[in-house]
Amino acid sequence: MDWDNIKKQAKEQKKLFLTMIKWIVIATVAGAIIGVIASGFAQGIAWATELRGRYPMIILGLPLGGLLIVYMYHIAHQENNVGTNLMLMAVRTGEHIPLRVTPLILLSTIVTHLFGGSSGREGAALQFGGSIGNWFARILRLNESDKKIIILASMSAAFSALFGTPLAATIFPMEVVSIGVMYYAALVPCVFASFSAQYVALFLGIQTIQAPFPVKDVPLFYSLGSLKIILLGIICAFGGCLFCIVLRQSEHLYKQFFGNQYVRVVVGGLLVVGLTFAVGTQEYLGLGTDVIKSSFSGAAHPTAWVMKIVFTCLTLCAGYKGGEIVPSLFIGATLGSAASLLLGLPVDLCAACGMVGVFCAVTNSPITSLLIAFELFGFAGMPFYCAVVAISYMLSGYYSLYAEQIIVYSKTEQKFINRDTY
Repeated sequence: MDWDNIKKQAKEQKKLFLTMIKWIVIATVAGAIIGVIASGFAQGIAWATELRGRYPMIILGLPLGGLLIVYMYHIAHQENNVGTNLMLMAVRTGEHIPLRVTPLILLSTIVTHLFGGSSGREGAALQFGGSIGNWFARILRLNESDKKIIILASMSAAFSALFGTPLAATIFPMEVVSIGVMYYAALVPCVFASFSAQYVALFLGIQTIQAPFPVKDVPLFYSLGSLKIILLGIICAFGGCLFCIVLRQSEHLYKQFFGNQYVRVVVGGLLVVGLTFAVGTQEYLGLGTDVIKSSFSGAAHPTAWVMKIVFTCLTLCAGYKGGEIVPSLFIGATLGSAASLLLGLPVDLCAACGMVGVFCAVTNSPITSLLIAFELFGFAGMPFYCAVVAISYMLSGYYSLYAEQIIVYSKTEQKFINRDTY
C-alpha cells in the first residue's frame, strides 16, 4: 500500500469537507440575511404598485422621481454606476462593489415603480445581492477567490427570494457571467444561499411554492407541433435581439442628445408619461405581472410586446432603476401569446415558451431558462421548452442585455472566442 498517497488523499478530502462546512454555514447565514432584505424590498415594490393603482395620476411625478434618483446617486458618488454589469465585472475581474449600492438600488427601484417607470426588480436584486456579498467578503476577510464566490452566492439568494425559483437562482449567477464557462466552485454556496433566502421569503409570505403559471394544455410533441415550436423559437430569438438592440441604441441616443443626467432623466420621464396618455393605458408601467398572467388565458395584443420594449427602454436608459429581467418575461409572454394565433398552439404553452425563450435570448443562459420553465410551468411542456430555449440561444447570437457579459466559447462550434456582446 502507498501510505503516502493515501495520507495525501485523506488530507485533500479533509480540506474539501472543511470547505464544504465553511460554505454551508456562510451561505446559509448570508442567504437568510439577504432573504429578509429582499422580502422588505418586495413589500416596498408591492406598496408602490398598489399606491400607483389607487392614484393613477401619480405618474405625473415620474420626472421628479427621476431627479431624486439621479441626486441620490450623485451624493453617493455612484453617478457612473453600471448596474448589473458591475456585478459581472466583480466576479470576473474583482471590481469593488460599494455597500452603499444596496440602499441606492432598493430605494431608487421603489421610486421608479411608485411613479410608473417600466422596469423589473430582479436586476436590482442581483445588484444589492452582489453588494452585500462584497461586504460579507470584507468583514469575513475572505481571499479574492472566495470573495467572488460569496458574491455569486449572494446574487443567487437575492434572485431566489424575489423570483421564487431557487433552482434557477442557483445556476443563473454562475452561468451569466461568462457564456460557455460555468463557475462550479460556487455551486455549494449558491445552492444553500438560494434555498436559505427562499425559505425566509416563504416564511415572511413573499413567495409561494406552487408554480404560478401551470401549463396543462400540451399537445403531442412528436407531431406537427414540434415543427411549429421551431418557428416560435425563431420568433423568441428575434424578440430578444430586438429588445437588446433598442436598449443599447436608446442609451446611446439619450447620452448623445442629453449629456446632463438630470436633463436626461426628466426627458425620459416626460416621454414615458406622454406615451402612457397617448396609448390610454398603464398596463405597460411597472412590472406588468397582471398582463403576464392574462397572456396565459387569452392571446395578447399583437403590439403589447413592442410597447413594453419601448416603455422599458425609455425608462431604464433615461436613468431610472429596476432591471430588465421582468420586462423580458413580459415581452416573451405577450409575444408568445400573440404568436399562438399564428401557430395554432395552446396559448398558455406559447406564453410559457415565449417567456423562457426571450429570457434566454437576452441573457444567453439556457440552463437557467430551462429551470425557470420547470419551476414556473411544471414539466408537462418540457420538450417544447427545451426546443425553444435551444433555438433561441443559438439564434440570439452575441446580443445581450449586459455589456460586460463575455461569450467565452462559440455558440455554433467548439471554439474559444472570448468576445464581447453587443
